[in-house]
Amino acid sequence: MDTGILILRLLVGLLVAGHGVQKVSFLLGGRGLAGGTEEFRADGFRGGALTAAAAGGAQLGSGLLLAVGLLTPLAATGVIGVMTVALTVKRPNGLWTQNDGYEYPLVLVGTATALAATGPGACSLDAALGLTPFPAWWAAPVLAAGVVGALLTRLALHRPSATA
Repeated sequence: MDTGILILRLLVGLLVAGHGVQKVSFLLGGRGLAGGTEEFRADGFRGGALTAAAAGGAQLGSGLLLAVGLLTPLAATGVIGVMTVALTVKRPNGLWTQNDGYEYPLVLVGTATALAATGPGACSLDAALGLTPFPAWWAAPVLAAGVVGALLTRLALHRPSATA
């Protein structure tokens, strides 16, 4: 079981971190901070470069923490938050990714919630530092904090569309 949790943490954590790197740099196919800023503006967010840098930093930080299994509940909260914002952006397109829908962000929210419930496993910095086990009930407040934080972020930074 610990090997499976390790693989899941590495896969999800490194993908989320890589996505953050793309938001703020030219690495991994990114378009630099200007490209990240343009993406957020196209999605209706205000705040410019600061918004893109904060989102990229949140993705990078929470992804890396999740990958190494350090402060796993906090890492999961961050992943849930950034992916919930992505989900709200893609929601009008429906569920399926082939239509630019929210399928993939939803899978990442579910995976981060599951990792909050199971804990990071024995092959993690949390375990090495003696921080585990985390109680399974932490998954509920982790999910709630991530979703509420994302919705508050969206409320504060998203401009209403001209057709609304």
